[in-house]
Amino acid sequence: MWELVLVGILALLAGVALGFFIARKYMMNYLKQNPPINEQMIRVMMMQMGMKPSQKKINQMMQAINKQMSSK
Repeated sequence: MWELVLVGILALLAGVALGFFIARKYMMNYLKQNPPINEQMIRVMMMQMGMKPSQKKINQMMQAINKQMSSK
């Protein structure tokens, strides 16, 4: 009986470890394909919209994005 409990606990621990590494690999690939937005991307976006990107505006947009992401 106790062998069955021991096997169950070991299988659970192995599943948790395997799930962690699979999720980590998935997130690494996702972030490689879809990098988070940075100042250079904001600068290009503003130039495409016909705006002159000043560092102050870029900093304000970065702060707004970071604030919105941290509130989720």
